[in-house]
Amino acid sequence: MLHIINKSPLTNGALDSCLRVAQSGDILLIEDAVVAATTGNVCAAKLQEAMGRCKVYVLQPDLDARGFGDRLLEGVSSVDYGGFVELTASNKNCQSWL
Repeated sequence: MLHIINKSPLTNGALDSCLRVAQSGDILLIEDAVVAATTGNVCAAKLQEAMGRCKVYVLQPDLDARGFGDRLLEGVSSVDYGGFVELTASNKNCQSWL
């Protein structure tokens, strides 16, 4: 399953909810949720723990647009829009966390 999160973990509980439920699959952080995949934020430890059971991706254009392109957590993979489409197509189900 592909879990897609677009809200900042600093203002919304979508990431926490996803991490409580997701036991496997892929997690894609887009829009303001990309902040969770950066070094030095309050969510970094939670996200790193989740990487033991899920593969975590971040949409690179959103990361760059927010000025975090050089602060990506180790173990998080970046994808472009084509990679976003590939993740969507390669997963049987997609869940958007609001």
